[in-house]
Amino acid sequence: MTTSELVTRHHLTRKAIIYIRQSTPHQLLSNQESLRLQYALRQRAIELGWSDDNIEVIDSDLGITAATAQQRPGFKELLAQVTLGLVGIILSYDVTRLSRNCSDWYPLLDLCGYKSCLIADRDGVYDPGSANGRLLLGLKGQISEVELHTIRSRLNAGILSKAQRGELALTLPVGLVRDELGVVHKDPNREVIDRINLVFEIFGQRKSASKVLQMFNSEGLLLPRRNRFGDIVWRKPSVAAILSILKNPAYAGAFVYGRTRTLKRGLVSNQPQQKHLPMAEWKIRVNDIYPAYISWQTYERNQAQLMDNYAEYDRNKTRGIPRPGAALLHGLVYCGECGHKMVVQYKGVTRYICNYLRQQYRVPVCQYIPADVIDEYVVNAFLEALSAVELDAYHKAVKTQQQSLETVERAHSQQIERLQYQVALAERQFNRVDPDNRLVAAELEQRWENALRELKLAQENYAQRQQPQTVTQLPKELKTAFINIGQRLPELWHTGTLTQVQKKSLLRCLIDKVVIHRLVRDTVRTRIIWKGGDTTTVDLPIPVGSLAELTNADELETQVVAQSLQGIDDQVIAQQLTAQGHRSPLRTTLLPSTVKTIRLKHRIFQNRSQSHPRQISGYLTVPQVAKSLELSPHWIYDRIHKGTIAISKDESTGLYLFPDVPDTLEQFQKLKAGLVYNLRF
Repeated sequence: MTTSELVTRHHLTRKAIIYIRQSTPHQLLSNQESLRLQYALRQRAIELGWSDDNIEVIDSDLGITAATAQQRPGFKELLAQVTLGLVGIILSYDVTRLSRNCSDWYPLLDLCGYKSCLIADRDGVYDPGSANGRLLLGLKGQISEVELHTIRSRLNAGILSKAQRGELALTLPVGLVRDELGVVHKDPNREVIDRINLVFEIFGQRKSASKVLQMFNSEGLLLPRRNRFGDIVWRKPSVAAILSILKNPAYAGAFVYGRTRTLKRGLVSNQPQQKHLPMAEWKIRVNDIYPAYISWQTYERNQAQLMDNYAEYDRNKTRGIPRPGAALLHGLVYCGECGHKMVVQYKGVTRYICNYLRQQYRVPVCQYIPADVIDEYVVNAFLEALSAVELDAYHKAVKTQQQSLETVERAHSQQIERLQYQVALAERQFNRVDPDNRLVAAELEQRWENALRELKLAQENYAQRQQPQTVTQLPKELKTAFINIGQRLPELWHTGTLTQVQKKSLLRCLIDKVVIHRLVRDTVRTRIIWKGGDTTTVDLPIPVGSLAELTNADELETQVVAQSLQGIDDQVIAQQLTAQGHRSPLRTTLLPSTVKTIRLKHRIFQNRSQSHPRQISGYLTVPQVAKSLELSPHWIYDRIHKGTIAISKDESTGLYLFPDVPDTLEQFQKLKAGLVYNLRF
């Protein structure tokens, strides 16, 4: 019997636990000798003095790594029994079986030392409660952790070396296959190739994954996918499936390794999280390794378009796709005050509002500016920039639409051809089965019927779309406009032919962003940044609520008074001052009504009825009552409209007339003071 002086009668009264573990399922199948050596520790426990009935084997962690204790139920059971004081010794072939992580190893040593539990491996027996035992076990645990790091680094170095040459055999997306020699080719199934090409073609035209999905659903087309066994199956498309095709660099012929980063396990979830990295942070990229469906330049444009489609306005990142809202520059407008992206607000009128700082720091809104004036100027600048372009948009659109129709037609034909083959295959399999074997014959008959049903549905769907599909014929004048789009686009823009989405898409072709900054209350500096990097800056007048909010209101009032005193007509004054740059609060020009308002404010009248208010014998008019009470006439009119003052208009004069007696003014004084709430005349 092999004994140890560390084993006492107290230890023998408790059980001995043999902990057995293999790191991977592959080791469990291939490293059988190591497994036998671990199970042979039962004899070692008997030699140390434990009876066979008092020995327990924990082997529920077979095929699980010791890098962490989170996913090891056997290790957790071991800790539970040690905590309860049921274990006298833990036997493991070596400490790497127990843990390869010092964060798990040292708590086990502390627990065993506190509960007087020994630890034994093939080299000896150790007492974690003693200084020497803890020192030796601590060194073994550290060596185990370093060994795991060394093994992992060696394996990763080999993987990276192979990946840098583009020879690492990664899982290929649908549409690419690897032959027996490891060479990657396009899938030999022509329908698979054409269907993937159709995804890229439609996205290039419509610029949105959701619109690609909409087109596939409207045409009843399926998308090739791989099942868990790697076989091609045809399923209804989804946005996730379309995005997986658009975002996979393998379709651009590039071998990429390290597109994701594994994040550490959190406090809530024990599972490591995968974070997708931007293209600039990919670890390895080798172009022209796989046969390409699209060029790398097209792939980069697609990724930029997908990123731009996300409507993260408040995060100051992307523009979002064009939408049917009234604001033509949504997603393009930036605040010239703080630099953040502005959002659209639809409340009565359309406005661009910068609320980023308000959301982050609860400070007042940075600025909000009416959208119509900004949109009008930017549209005019866009049309002016496009006027010199000679582009035959009609024939290009006809050619693109014709190609799309041919591609969709070919996709339907290939889909029916595939289903016809599946029907023929199911029929052949059914005909070859022994009729007496009803179990097999019934299943094959069911498969044949399912294939026939799918073929019938596809043919009916195709027949409904067999109506002659030709390019939409435009009216002659519209066709002429499209043939010379640069010169005729302004006509189309204002006729309602183009939708809001189409207008926004056209603006984004030339304009990168628009920066607006309110210099003063009635003026906004607008800077257009074009795609090529050129800029156009202008100070635009915007609507305000009153004359007092105009920057040059005092100068305007002075000139109106001076010219009115000379007897000049309001219309002439308005024209002259408009030429000098003056305007009304809500217009870009000065209105005669604004001139009249200023003139009457200074009691400059042009006829007798204005200079001599109407006098009705025995009655008081609203202006007379207001003047006596030192009130605004609007105060009285407002209460008449609300019914607080009950009175009807005089039929002969069309005025509200109050009896010219002292009691009338006394009642108004009481109403003004709040002593009464209604008046009746």
